Amino acid sequence: MATKASRSAARIMMAPAVILLLGWMLVPLIMTLWFSFRVYLPLRGGDQGWAGFDNYTRFVTSSAFWPSVQTTLIIVLGVLAITVIFGILIALLLDQPIWGQGVVRILVIAPFFVMPTVSALVWKNMFMDPVNGLFSHLWRFFGAEPVSWLSDASMPSIIMIVSWQWLPFATLILLTAVQSLDSEQLEAAEMDGAPWIKRFWFIVLPHLSRAITIVILIQTIFLLAIFAEIFVTTGGAFGTRTLSYLIFQRVLESQNVGLGSAGGVYAIILANIIAIFLMRIVGKNLD
Repeated sequence: MATKASRSAARIMMAPAVILLLGWMLVPLIMTLWFSFRVYLPLRGGDQGWAGFDNYTRFVTSSAFWPSVQTTLIIVLGVLAITVIFGILIALLLDQPIWGQGVVRILVIAPFFVMPTVSALVWKNMFMDPVNGLFSHLWRFFGAEPVSWLSDASMPSIIMIVSWQWLPFATLILLTAVQSLDSEQLEAAEMDGAPWIKRFWFIVLPHLSRAITIVILIQTIFLLAIFAEIFVTTGGAFGTRTLSYLIFQRVLESQNVGLGSAGGVYAIILANIIAIFLMRIVGKNLD
């Protein structure tokens, strides 16, 4: 049992790391809040005084704000649906005894370790290029006209690229949950004559509910800030401008740090609202 002296020593040793982490989080947040109330134009004289809530009003009333929020939520929901559904299917397949099982698992998980910019460039140039991409060659092979994916089907393309990156993460978490399932329950249900669909629906899926909620929570937090894939592929065109990309445009392209900082505050509020909602769902499933 830890004594009072040992607990005090542990707190003292942890204090530098805690202070560093708090500073790492709080300093950018405080600076964002400060700039959101200022008129700060780096190329036009810098700080030009107090703006009040004018930046917040301008950002939320701009014609691009609500479409960017809608685009962000569509991408998040689309990626979650694909990664959860296919993650369950792949996890169930990987749990079966097959030759080279370890190598297959490594290959399935590998895309998660590819940088988002590299992944987006590979998809853009090797797969979705309307002239030399793999998909265009397949379309021509079957006698169809190649599709300009990033312009004619921009949203499905972005969802496909991001899903390819996050599917290994969902598969890894769900595979761990599948492997912890008591095989005796499945064997007993099978001996009782329950078909595979009922065994999956009433035994496997309830067992995976906790893992599914964890996957949804973690992925949602990161997907709300999706930026690199859109920057590399569409540049925010063709209806793919997310909230984070809109903030980027306001700060770097318009050189309006105050307006972009107000957008960052809105992004933080949106992320926290969704995180609180998801945490309640996770809490209920973990009880």
